[in-house]
Amino acid sequence: MRVRLSHDFTLEAAHSLPHLPEGHKCRRVHGHTFLIELCVEGEVDPKNGWLMDYADLERHFEPVHKALDHRLLNEVEGLDNPSSENLAAWIWKKLKPALPQMVEIVVHETDRARCSYRGE
Repeated sequence: MRVRLSHDFTLEAAHSLPHLPEGHKCRRVHGHTFLIELCVEGEVDPKNGWLMDYADLERHFEPVHKALDHRLLNEVEGLDNPSSENLAAWIWKKLKPALPQMVEIVVHETDRARCSYRGE
């Protein structure tokens, strides 16, 4: 049986989008409670009845959380232009080597705006 698991994580972080025109509100430093949705997909192990332990997803995400939570994202190496799109790709690059089952990262910037990334 093939399944898809999702686990949500939150980050409190600030950013600015420096390449936007002068006067654009997102060019100013502002913060978000980002909701990061980590999705993995694969075959359920018939013995234990699951694809993977949610605790394993938490363990893999912990270094990403430490690197981003309560930070100015523009100061994080590789995130000098931390749009939701670039943030999703940055998280993907950090997690994919250790989580080959990962199929999608969704970055919710607000309750109505999000970006989905599925790799190259």
